[in-house]
Amino acid sequence: MNGSFTLRFKGETRQAAVASDGIVHVGPGPGAPAGVWDGAFRVAPSAHGAWRVTDPSGATRLVHVAASRGGHWVHVDGDVFWIEAGPAERPGEQPSGASGGLSAPMPATVLSIVAREGSHVAAGDVVLILEAMKMELPVRAPHAGTIKAIRCSEGDLVQPGVPLAEIA
Repeated sequence: MNGSFTLRFKGETRQAAVASDGIVHVGPGPGAPAGVWDGAFRVAPSAHGAWRVTDPSGATRLVHVAASRGGHWVHVDGDVFWIEAGPAERPGEQPSGASGGLSAPMPATVLSIVAREGSHVAAGDVVLILEAMKMELPVRAPHAGTIKAIRCSEGDLVQPGVPLAEIA
């Protein structure tokens, strides 16, 4: 897949360009300083949801990825990260992840419901906590708003793409 994307990870914004040869070029956006995540990464499929990623130093890691609305859950070296990805943004565009519905990134069990219907949440607040593959996955509000509906209960087995909560 070819294309350009904006990545947001741990408060940093990077531009990524994916080439047809499996090389992903990551670099800072205009006017931003270079970072540790910049460079050319060779990415090749390994198994269902897993990728072999070779970084600029030549080190190769197995990376597991689960797509979700507005980004991806990434598991690498025992850590789980949320990477928000969207088309390369142009001035005035609404950032990705601005929808009001929340869903699971992968099949999971609802461990706890943190926010209740009618409560106000800020962008990034945890609304639900899920468990999948022995990992706790916080589901965060993509924007500030009021919880319009909670569509799951603690203990429910939920599937990706199914709305779990709505924020207005």
